[in-house]
Amino acid sequence: MDKHHNGRGTDASLHERKPGNSGRTPGDYTASLRAGVLVTLIFFAVEVAGGYYSGSLSLISDAGHMFIDASALLLSLAAIRAARSLPTKERTYGLHRAEIVVAFCNGLFLIIMSIWILYEAFTRLSNPRPVDSTVMLLVALAGLAANAYIAYRLHGSRDLNIRSAFLHVVGDALTSLAVIGAAVWIAVTGQVAADPILSGLIAIVILVSAAKVIREAVAILLQFTPRDLDYDSVIREMESVPGVEGVHDVHIWSLSSSIFVLDAHVYSCERDVNRIGEIKREIKERLKSFRILHSTLEFECEECTEAGSSACILTPGAGKTTPHPDDPR
Repeated sequence: MDKHHNGRGTDASLHERKPGNSGRTPGDYTASLRAGVLVTLIFFAVEVAGGYYSGSLSLISDAGHMFIDASALLLSLAAIRAARSLPTKERTYGLHRAEIVVAFCNGLFLIIMSIWILYEAFTRLSNPRPVDSTVMLLVALAGLAANAYIAYRLHGSRDLNIRSAFLHVVGDALTSLAVIGAAVWIAVTGQVAADPILSGLIAIVILVSAAKVIREAVAILLQFTPRDLDYDSVIREMESVPGVEGVHDVHIWSLSSSIFVLDAHVYSCERDVNRIGEIKREIKERLKSFRILHSTLEFECEECTEAGSSACILTPGAGKTTPHPDDPR
């Protein structure tokens, strides 16, 4: 049994940068992301202060949504910086996993915050409080302008992280529009109930978003198969490479939100070392279409046929893998 490694702890492709529509690489968006983080955090503080001064809970809720934006921008920036970080003996994959830990912590914070907002919204519906609609309107307009500026800086990229950050900002811009509408409604009708109702709706949006972030972070930390990846399609693609007779003991997981990793045993009758090298390169090239940028392939000259072998059980029904004896098929 011959084992063929890349010769390094991580693929060079882990550090590749892909250009977007505008011809810019993700690295070119670093300045935009930094500016976005700064502006977002400033207006996060402004909305918290404005919400406290005006008595508007929806402004504080929108500040929570803006905090999500700041987190998304920071994670995108961290992903770009991690892609540039070189692996070491202590960190053989660099710092790609750091963004996942940060995302998990932010998700927990946002869940706590959204629960508090829901509690406050319910309290204010029972005991209405006065709201300064003028301050509420001015702060919401400023928040909308900030989101529009950040969205303009980030638009046009095809990079997954930056597109995700862009969509977060657009979502917050829509929230700011809703707050503006509520402020106008309160100014015209004097019905302050619009403020806690909108706050509760925003809190629910934050709660759902935070739960999704935590679920995805846990899945990555526990090394689950990526949700948006078709496991069987990966195996079929690998087995379609000329010279490959079968694939088993396949493990696929996420190193970060944008990089997938694969380990697999490849059954091949090829005896020529150079030919095996060609097969390995072809498999790795095809795996890139699945965003699998790092792979370790172990070539074997005997197919997995041992009854009860964990290697066979790990890929049930995939490709040409021999089924387990207890499989009802």
